[in-house]
Amino acid sequence: MSDIVVVYELDRPAAAHTSPPDADRPPRRVHAVPTAPGRPDAAGPRTLCGKDTFAMEPARWKPSEHSGAPWYPAEYAAVVCPECDAVMEV
Repeated sequence: MSDIVVVYELDRPAAAHTSPPDADRPPRRVHAVPTAPGRPDAAGPRTLCGKDTFAMEPARWKPSEHSGAPWYPAEYAAVVCPECDAVMEV
């Protein structure tokens, strides 16, 4: 799973792409994104479900650091994108 970056779709995008969601800005949806070409730590331009990642916030959660865990942070399981999750299950 090292070729996947987790991003948060927020109701209100943050001014800067530096902080994760918090109690004031919980994610509306959690998506999986292929990494950008040549940048294993950066999200590519589209999620696995086809959404543009420009206004999405990168998660600090890295699937490659959590062997045996789902690709998303457990606390956001209720808002995981079902389309991204279906692709990740394959």
